[in-house]
Amino acid sequence: MRLRIPTLFALLACLLLASALVGCGKHADGGSSKADDEAATSPADATASPTAMDVAVPLSTQSGPRVSLHTSMGDIVIELYPNKAPKTVANFLAYVNEGFYNGTVFNRVIDDLLIQGGAYTPDMQKKGDVHAAIPDEANNGLSNQRGTVAAARALAPGSATSEFFINLVDNPRFDYVSDADATTAGYAVFGKVVSGMDVVDKIRLVKTHGQGKFTSDVPVTPVVIEKAEALPPADGH
Repeated sequence: MRLRIPTLFALLACLLLASALVGCGKHADGGSSKADDEAATSPADATASPTAMDVAVPLSTQSGPRVSLHTSMGDIVIELYPNKAPKTVANFLAYVNEGFYNGTVFNRVIDDLLIQGGAYTPDMQKKGDVHAAIPDEANNGLSNQRGTVAAARALAPGSATSEFFINLVDNPRFDYVSDADATTAGYAVFGKVVSGMDVVDKIRLVKTHGQGKFTSDVPVTPVVIEKAEALPPADGH
């Protein structure tokens, strides 16, 4: 999943096309996003009604386990919030501890929206899911703010597996609104980048193109997660 500040009209067009991603943004190669197995889908009208995320939980007051993503462009440290998204955090840590993410890439980069990874190899082959899909925990009081990490999924809620995305900007359109349908169900925030946002911002600027099943948004030079590892508890945690 990746985008670059889409217009409201572009977002509406994406929804009408039933895109399984948050696509339809402007890209380094001038292309547009295509739906994928797991990604964020924008609600029809992100500003139509208030949500539980309008008053965001201050993530700085949270504490939890940390994971370091050693990437080909630098290290990113993510703090996880099991008290807010226990199933999502447990799923993510299982993939981390089993070495699943090692050698995968950020396969979708949209520089005014998000970067997404956790499933594809540098030659854009998808790794098979190791664990069953998990329930959607988007209704947990956390908002898709810049730097937060959320579970990517297909159009249907409850379809998230290994893929995740990092929000490059505040994306309230991805927040839980209601259980009415997939467009209002939201995307579960389960952590936040606490070190390495400079690396995230370098990744957002890479040149992209179409490759394999994707018509755009794939980095020309693969951005590889060389190793993902759980870190020892920080002081005071």
